[in-house]
Order: sequence, then structure tokens, then C-alpha cells
Amino acid sequence: MKQITRNASLIAASVLLFGLVVPLTASATDAKADANAEPLEWTKCEGTGLDPRQQCAVLSVPMNYADPGGRKIDIALSRLPSEKPSARRGALLMIPGGPGGDSLAGPSEEGRQLPRSVREAYDLIGFAPRGNAPSTPVSCGFDRADLARTKLLPWPAARGSVAENMATARRMSDACAREGDELLRHVSTKNNARDIDRIRAALGEPELSAWGVSYGTYVGAAYREMFPRRADRIVLDSNDHPDPVRGQRAWLAAFEVGVEDNFPEFAKWASRPGNPHRLARTASEVRPLFLRLAARLDRTPIPWPGANPEELNGNVLRQTMLDGFYDPDDGYPAVAELILAAQKGTVPPAPQAPPDSVLRNYAAVVAATVCNDAAWPRSAAVYRKDVAAGRLKYPLTAGMPRNAMVCAAWPWQPKEPPVRVTDRGPSDVLLIQNERDVATPLSGALKLREALGRRAVMVTSDATGHGAYLDNGTACGDTLVSRFLATGERPGKDTYCR
Repeated sequence: MKQITRNASLIAASVLLFGLVVPLTASATDAKADANAEPLEWTKCEGTGLDPRQQCAVLSVPMNYADPGGRKIDIALSRLPSEKPSARRGALLMIPGGPGGDSLAGPSEEGRQLPRSVREAYDLIGFAPRGNAPSTPVSCGFDRADLARTKLLPWPAARGSVAENMATARRMSDACAREGDELLRHVSTKNNARDIDRIRAALGEPELSAWGVSYGTYVGAAYREMFPRRADRIVLDSNDHPDPVRGQRAWLAAFEVGVEDNFPEFAKWASRPGNPHRLARTASEVRPLFLRLAARLDRTPIPWPGANPEELNGNVLRQTMLDGFYDPDDGYPAVAELILAAQKGTVPPAPQAPPDSVLRNYAAVVAATVCNDAAWPRSAAVYRKDVAAGRLKYPLTAGMPRNAMVCAAWPWQPKEPPVRVTDRGPSDVLLIQNERDVATPLSGALKLREALGRRAVMVTSDATGHGAYLDNGTACGDTLVSRFLATGERPGKDTYCR
């Protein structure tokens, strides 16, 4: 997901290398930034369900790193101190997925699952990336209808038309240009990585360990590229393609393969005898059943009061399937319940959604990050052709992963080239990946593994779902990641966990 703007002193001390500006005097520059770091004021966190020891703070960072003396924005932080100061080796930053996610509750929530060896070795650090409330937020004031899941992901019309998607892209882009704060132009993966280094400096850490999940793997890889002297042990969990937007718009394209990787597992589950949500007698019957029902709902939607949109149409069914594949334990039953209801011409209670203000913030962060990282095609003809091909090859996703989202009409051009992940630098990265992941499929993770080369070792788990470490993965994978974080020991080669 992803030209170079720098102040004069940094440009003079830099060379362009592999698509990145690499400061020749990085150590002096970093030392100056560290020396100027203001100490954080930690206070008790607000909220329920948190570890009582969790603390919160606010860090001020430049809105525009090309103008470091200009406007400042706030980054919200959280911390759970090491449980054994004598065993502490540093700080472990939890880099959230998304874009649009935060890890402020991570030290408490993930901290309960982390083994003692890791909790003793690190202060656990969470944060809300730039633009994400309660950090200085962005919003475009999007219409409520445009906050629907089937609008935020660009599902084409029933017969594959992209005209409405292009209109939605223009409407949302116009809203950002009209309502959006200047910060909207400075939300990007590279600036997220720069903010992370400011977090490291404010913590007083010469190096920072990190656990990045989903989109956080791309941010973690970017940090590793941009600040090679400042990264310690890096875990990348549920891995993005190393070029998630540029070229083939792989951030969305991943869903085509991810759904196909996962559907056979859903079909086996949905045809299992004794399953109260059983859909068919055999696994082979589930796919055509789903496709027929989606086509029927394309033609004749079912009213769904209170939902957004207020109807169950084919795309809502497809989006529910995609969402349900993130976590099979809860998601598979939810998908099956919707299918069973729709077959009877009914709907379950409307799903609860976050407040519109939260969704507007989330949608603006997604738009800004993806569109500022790299330019997208602006011609409707490009999307018509791609969607038609996608619908033929991947009917379950009906062309959505190749369609136009807000970036097709984004009012600004990217300020910098995207991050290029390389194999240059210390070997300190461990990738953990589920074999069947709907959002970050194995095929994309292998591309990141290839790009990192000797710098990384990859653990692949025979598991289904998004989020491998301490989530939907395997005990074997959890053990290997925990050992690496606590001791630095990695497998000697790429490993498969059953």
C-alpha cells in the first residue's frame, strides 16, 4: 500500500538508493532526534477491561516531516511495563492492522495471552497511528450510505457495472477535498514509520522490537527499511504483499485468492453432519448453493430495516462471507445463519455497527493511507476491463478486488514513492503466516518473504483465519514466535507447523 519531499539539509546528506532516500549521516541525524525527544508523561488509561497497570501518554510529532518545525499532531500511546525489570530487554511495539486500526488496548488484551517470558522481556507498547482517534483525527464527513461495508470495499453492480463505483469515488474524494483537514495529505505508510521512530526516541530506546499484524506488517517492513539501525526483533504476522497498492492494487486483489483459499474449509464445515448450521449434504454442494443465492439476491434483494444498506442483496451476502472468513470460529456460523435466513426469504436482526463518527474516521484513514501511498488508475475503462476478468475467474468475489475505490478520484498525488522492501540489512525478521488467510493470503506473504531474502525466516501454519500469532494459528507457531521474542532464537530455516 503507498516525488520525495525533504528539507534541504537532509537532501544534501542523502543518496537515492533502491527507491528510498537513505541518509548518509543516519547515526548523527538519529542522535539529534533522540537528544531532542521530550519525555513522555504517563497517566492511568481511561476505559474498561484494561490491565490496571496499563498507562497512557501523548506524543507530539510533525504533521509534515518535510517541515519538522511546522504544525504538530498528537499520537496516543499506551504502555504495560515489564513484569520483571531485571529481565527487561526493551520495548515491544504492537503495530496494528487496517489501515484504520489501533493497538491502544493491545498491551492489556494481547498481554494476557503473551507468555511470561515475553511479558518480562518487554514493556508492551500500543498506539493509535496518525489520523486515528484518539490521536489527532481525520475525517471527510462521508455520507452515511458511503460508510456501508459494500461501499468501502468497491463491490460492482449486479451485472458488473462500475459506473456507481466511479461516482462513489468522486463523491467521497470531493468530500475529502472539501471537508478534510491538511493532515489528510500526510497520512501514509512512510509517515507511520517515521512516527514509530519518534515513539522509539520518546521511549528512550536505542532500538525497538515490533509485532506488526496485517497492514502492520507493511508498516513494520517499512520501518525496517527506513530505520535499519533502530530495529531489534521484528515479528510480521499475517503478511501483506510487499507492494500492496502499486501496480496491480494488490491490497484489494488479495481477497480474490484469500476467499478461494478459504471457501473449501467453509464448505467442509457447512456440510458436516451434526452441524446446527449445516447448509448441504456434501462440501461440493456449498459453492454452487452460495453462488445461486447471491445471484438471486442480486435480482431480488430482501428488505433489511436498520442495516446499511437497508436490504440484503448479493453484495451484502458476499461481504458477509468475506468478513466471516477472518475468524472461522465466530464467522462461519454468522455466514451460515445469513444464508439459511435468506433461503427462507427472511433476515436476522440487523448487525450492530460502530457509531458513524467512528466509521467516518476509519474510512478517512483508509482512504488517505491507500491513496497517498500510490496513485491509482483514473479511467473507468481500466476498472471495467479488470472487473469483467475478475468476475469470470473468481466468481465468489464478483470482481470487487479489481474495482475502483476512492483512490480512482483522489484529489492529490502521492508526495513520495512507495516503500520498496529489500533483502539488505540485518537478519532479524520472523514472519508468521496462516496457510488459509482471507485478507493476507499465503501467496502474498511468500512475496514478502522473497523480498526480505536472508533477512527473514518464515513460519507457515496449517491453519485457517486472519491473525496467526496467539489467534487463529497453531501452538507450534506460537511457540516459535514467543521463543524469538524472548531469546532472539529463530528456526534455522523456513518452517511448516501442523
